[in-house]
Amino acid sequence: MAVAAIFLSAALVGQATIAQQPANELGWSHYGGDAGGMRYTASSQITRENLQHLHPVWTFHTHALDVPRSGSEHASFEATPVLSKGTLYLTSPFDVVFAIDARTGIERWSFDPKVVLKVEGGFTTSRGVALWESAQTGPCSRRVFVGTMDARLMSIDADTGAVCTGFGSGGSVDLTRDVELQNFGMYEVTSPPTVIGNVVVVGSSIGDNQQVDAESGLVRGYDVVTGKQLWAWEPLPWARQNHPRTGAGNTWSVISADPQLGLVYLPTGSSSPDYWGGLRPGDNRDADSIVALDAKTGAKVWAFQLVHHDLWDYDVAAQPLLFTWRAHTPEETPAVAVATKMGQVFVFDRRNGKPLFPVEERAVPQSDVPSEPTSATQPFSSLPPVAPLMLPADADANGFHRNLWNRIVCKVRMRGLRYDGIYTPPSLAGSIVYPGNLGGVNWGSAAYDPTTGMYYANNNRAAYLVKLVRQGTWFDNWNDDVEPALQDWRTWVFSGLGILLLNTIYRFILGGLNWKKYLAMKYLPRPRMWIFAACIAAIAIPVTAWPPATSLSHFGHELSPQRKAPYEILRDPLEDSDGRPCLGPPWGAMTAINLNTGKLAWTSPLGTMVPGAMTGIMNFGGPMVTASGLVFTGAAEDPYLRAFDSATGAELWKGKLPATAQATPMSYTLDGRQYVVIAAGGHADRSKGRGDALVAFALDAGQ
Repeated sequence: MAVAAIFLSAALVGQATIAQQPANELGWSHYGGDAGGMRYTASSQITRENLQHLHPVWTFHTHALDVPRSGSEHASFEATPVLSKGTLYLTSPFDVVFAIDARTGIERWSFDPKVVLKVEGGFTTSRGVALWESAQTGPCSRRVFVGTMDARLMSIDADTGAVCTGFGSGGSVDLTRDVELQNFGMYEVTSPPTVIGNVVVVGSSIGDNQQVDAESGLVRGYDVVTGKQLWAWEPLPWARQNHPRTGAGNTWSVISADPQLGLVYLPTGSSSPDYWGGLRPGDNRDADSIVALDAKTGAKVWAFQLVHHDLWDYDVAAQPLLFTWRAHTPEETPAVAVATKMGQVFVFDRRNGKPLFPVEERAVPQSDVPSEPTSATQPFSSLPPVAPLMLPADADANGFHRNLWNRIVCKVRMRGLRYDGIYTPPSLAGSIVYPGNLGGVNWGSAAYDPTTGMYYANNNRAAYLVKLVRQGTWFDNWNDDVEPALQDWRTWVFSGLGILLLNTIYRFILGGLNWKKYLAMKYLPRPRMWIFAACIAAIAIPVTAWPPATSLSHFGHELSPQRKAPYEILRDPLEDSDGRPCLGPPWGAMTAINLNTGKLAWTSPLGTMVPGAMTGIMNFGGPMVTASGLVFTGAAEDPYLRAFDSATGAELWKGKLPATAQATPMSYTLDGRQYVVIAAGGHADRSKGRGDALVAFALDAGQ
């Protein structure tokens, strides 16, 4: 054991230089570029001056959607590849691992873990893999690690695609052990594992809002060669004292690593269920936190909670970003920046968790729901948020002109809902939650330029109706079965016309099928029937306060059970009948903050929902920044890869994609040629069409 400990310590120190440097000109070796997730490339061949010559040079198809299979309707291609020795490694939504030539996009090998989904209706996605390389040669001296949708951690030979059979049991570790798996459970892994030295660390993704005693959010470290579990960290040790036990607090996003300090940094989620905390009183630490663990032992070194007693699904979705802070002091400070769904950015000394920009506890609105012990205060960062923390006074602000019908729809939908600013608690009558559960900043995380101190983050700006619904009421079936048919104005128009038609036929039959008498208007509908039709039209307006018919679970209309709690949760985006957010644009943006000065640098709309207007649009995926002063991102729900000026935020270029790109781009240079690569796969839960293409952009020789 002593020898093993010495070897592990040496391995951790040996990788320190690699992890703390930005991704070099030949590679992108980690999901976030480097182990600390800076999403920065020193590649600089593509510049502002030649950007207009950037074009697709190869496309690789995963063919994941070619054959229908369980989960196909919910599959989203969101992977970001990693590079090693001229080969890109990535995953399909079903965890099929591909190795492809980074110069040509030609497949070298693939491995199908043959995932078996335990439940239907959840997300089906995999965002990538992790790499490990030893000083030895031979089979499995270089490995690819992938966490699967059916909760396995697998080790694969990076050179051949063969399973490393000495890892765990036949090449995999069963992650469902010791987590108190539920029958309904959506227990899976969607993010890449994190490798630090000879330890591979993995968290889990757990279905939101399903049950009070959801699965445990255990984070575990395994030996990279044998698959032996080295440690396990329970985020909610206090939860077992509750009746029923509280679950989750899981780490579903990407874990960052600092080999020099020997620490891993976890972004944790909320304790279960998300929207009612009467059975989990107190702050619920270490849920909704940034947590630093010792990579060798799993011991907690420090933690900072970003949301107390979460009632808003404000789990920490973004990968913690490790960087060197050079502001306000002559010495360099190892720092970690954490972006949140609230749009706030917190920066800490990553050695001890001390805030480098002040954090203030401020009073927040309190719940009026019985037995809901709301936190009296919440942490607020002194840094400017990347997105507004408050709704505008006018929900249709910023000069965007809707038609009269949609103005009425938005006003009716928002009328009577409780809103007291950020952290307005869910209520029985309905509350407005802004920012919504999709952000602010979501799993796309942020990018950082170490040469300028600039921090870049995509962000969403959407408000949600959140309403607690008592368990077992008639409202359950109404929302599941009846409401979808009532949410479109056309339902009411055609229903009214149908009533008039049936009335006409009925009176025509009563008249002995005499067309002459009918045409003489003797049997036309009486005035009271017209009054009845007018009443139907009047009812149609408040009914459109429900979401558009295209809304889907989680991203749209949702009624989740929260089993063993007294309330279910109803969650709907506040949108007009065309599916546009009721507040004014931008509805999605990219924002830059100078972390050396703590000042907001710029904000630019990201994508558009209205041709010819810079409205911004919902986005899922992150940015990447280059040494030549460009910020690349897909993410927006229109089919383009975009490049922005990193200094000003001006949109300089956009390249057409075969589908929307709800993924984060990466870049590398081989043989003197820089490539920018992104997965264009759409998103199943946003009804925008899907694809399976990995697209590489580059310049032609001489440009």
